Amino acid sequence: MSVSAIVVMIIGMILLWGGLAASIFHAVRSSKTTKAEDLG
Repeated sequence: MSVSAIVVMIIGMILLWGGLAASIFHAVRSSKTTKAEDLG
């Protein structure tokens, strides 16, 4: 496996996990906002 293939693989993993983490963070944040609006 060449160095460029490894670099592309690492960048792909970062994008994938970054997107997943951003999605989870957004879901948690919107959930908290919804609960706060329901309470007050």
